[in-house]
Amino acid sequence: MSAVFKYIREFYNKEFNPWYFLLILLLLGTLIYLNYWHLLERRYAAAGKTRWSNFLGYYLLYFIPFATAFLLQLFFYKDCTYYYKLWFWVILLLAPAFFSFRVNFNFHEDIVNKIWTGDELQFWLRCINWIVRVFVLLIPVFIIWFIKDKGNQPFYGTRALDNIRPYLIMLLIMIPLLALASTQRDFLSMYPKAKFLTQLQVGHQKWRYIVYELCYGFDFISIEFFFRGFLILSLMKICGTHCIIPVACFYCAIHLGKPMGEAISSFWGGLLLGIVSYNTGSVWGGLIVHLGIAWFMEIGGWLGALFKK
Repeated sequence: MSAVFKYIREFYNKEFNPWYFLLILLLLGTLIYLNYWHLLERRYAAAGKTRWSNFLGYYLLYFIPFATAFLLQLFFYKDCTYYYKLWFWVILLLAPAFFSFRVNFNFHEDIVNKIWTGDELQFWLRCINWIVRVFVLLIPVFIIWFIKDKGNQPFYGTRALDNIRPYLIMLLIMIPLLALASTQRDFLSMYPKAKFLTQLQVGHQKWRYIVYELCYGFDFISIEFFFRGFLILSLMKICGTHCIIPVACFYCAIHLGKPMGEAISSFWGGLLLGIVSYNTGSVWGGLIVHLGIAWFMEIGGWLGALFKK
């Protein structure tokens, strides 16, 4: 853990500006207020009549906090020369598009509908959605790496870790917080994800829970490689540590469909994992933490529902 604390301290000394940070919190606070009190995502981003209007809605939902966090840096940091670099603009404009396309991608559903029907269809559609969207997100990321960074670094985040112990400790620290969250109504309304199977006639088959949770976990691979791999490790060569807070803002925006506590904590989690990835060049530690948290949330959801009865 000493290495992680060292990374945080170095980031604080180099990057922390109280006025900039206050404006970032105000930005995210406004975003969270508009979403949970005025249904920002549901009424505007996801309310389009066509797939492409939904794409635009989600694009703006992600782009605005991401770009605003970079824009605000112009007022507080004197070394923001990255605005003159072409790849900065390419990534700034394309990254929200990649993620919005992932959220709205459903071109494979016609094929799935021809193979299964009824409860089988519902089960396999959810599992396949998670798997397909990993590739939908990572294929364009791979293309950018191949063009921009192939000669400079291995594929974003794939560098091996020296020690996984700090990440296991971070995961253990999270368990009491997850236990507390599992007592909250909004948490239990969303977790466990696998409670969906109890609504199906085939839900009594235990192997389906294993497949469902593995597919659910597989989705987090694309999340880590996109945010802590692609965004942090491609932008670090352009912006240095200035990329970490904007990426955490973007990461917070993709959690607006989750319980409010999860959306708020996602910024801090994204900030921490971004700092670690920036210093290690690896997403494996973040993936351990993220997957562990996701599956502990599933367990917490089952236990919370059990004790609630």
